[in-house]
Amino acid sequence: MKKRKKGRKLNRETNQRKALLRSLSRELFLRERIQTTEAKAKECSGFAEKQITKAKIDNVTTRRALSKNFDPKIVEKLIKEIAPKYKKRPGGYTRIIKMGVRPSDGAKIAIIELV
Repeated sequence: MKKRKKGRKLNRETNQRKALLRSLSRELFLRERIQTTEAKAKECSGFAEKQITKAKIDNVTTRRALSKNFDPKIVEKLIKEIAPKYKKRPGGYTRIIKMGVRPSDGAKIAIIELV
């Protein structure tokens, strides 16, 4: 019997998929706005929002958890700059704007940004 599975595979193996989500969210935190395909943006949104929610609580445990996915520069930016902006916001830290299709291969393009 088929069961519903959460998330997309993005035509990658598990380790590649995790690395992709880490790199997309790292660039999102650095630039606060990136352009990618719609499916990648939707997957990155959930991953990035979980990381921002963790960063709202500044203690050793959350710093260790964040440092598993990001380098120290990104962890500092998350805790010192990004998380305080969303202190009173219960969720929904990212916005996805659909841009149409890419001319070369017809992939749906979207912009993901921090609200």
